Amino acid sequence: MAGSATPTAPAAVPALELRGIRKSFGSVAALEDVHFAAYRGEVHAIVGDNGAGKSTTIKIVTGIHKSDGGEIFVDGEGMDAVHGANEALDKGIAVVYQDLALVECLDIATNMALGNLPKRFGLVLDRRRMDREAAKVLADLNVRVGDVKTPVGLLSGGQRQVVAIARAVRMDKPIMLLDEPTAALGVQETAHVGRMIDELRAAGKAVICISHDLDFVFTHADRITVLRLGNSVGTRVVADTTRDEIVGMITGAIPREATRDAATHALRNAPEEVTP
Repeated sequence: MAGSATPTAPAAVPALELRGIRKSFGSVAALEDVHFAAYRGEVHAIVGDNGAGKSTTIKIVTGIHKSDGGEIFVDGEGMDAVHGANEALDKGIAVVYQDLALVECLDIATNMALGNLPKRFGLVLDRRRMDREAAKVLADLNVRVGDVKTPVGLLSGGQRQVVAIARAVRMDKPIMLLDEPTAALGVQETAHVGRMIDELRAAGKAVICISHDLDFVFTHADRITVLRLGNSVGTRVVADTTRDEIVGMITGAIPREATRDAATHALRNAPEEVTP
């Protein structure tokens, strides 16, 4: 974020921007018009009721589903359809799904390295390096989950969540997508995940966080986009809105027509680039 930017500085280019994304499954329209812009050094929350289209939106960005229309931009450049997690990573996008996608019979270090296993001579797994890198990432995030050789199946729900986030951090991508990162976590575990997200923001990442937990959102997010029935209702800067307004947008008590246009509002309130 650009706290010292001059008022005349140009708006920053979004790290990730969606425009008019549409998706139907047969006769069911899951997304009709989804748009938002997420910036580096910010946490952008996506909220909405069940069936609003939040997870479908993330799955389109990461290539699990192909959109029926609309545009996706990364750093201002149009992105062709993504075909799976590896292509998303190539575009600079790391994702933590709600189901975490961890392999319970494998240990922490191996889970964190899946998809990018370190090898010696390009052939043999470099176990020492894998353990060392996993331990360093966990230490940097102030995560205490025991020995990195501990099988994931022995961890608590909160420990698994932080391991999944640490795996995404290890990839060191500029855009982080987190799907319900605090689901089913206790108070202390939720606070720990919140601190990790704050650190990702401080490191200059663009963090897009889907969440039902408005307390968590108002504590950690800079910007909120509300989805309802497959449409972007609006985007709000956290400092300029209230919980009542966000709840009204989620429930439809504040209809889409009565809100400020999401794309225009997001652009007008975009962080400004700091000029030297």
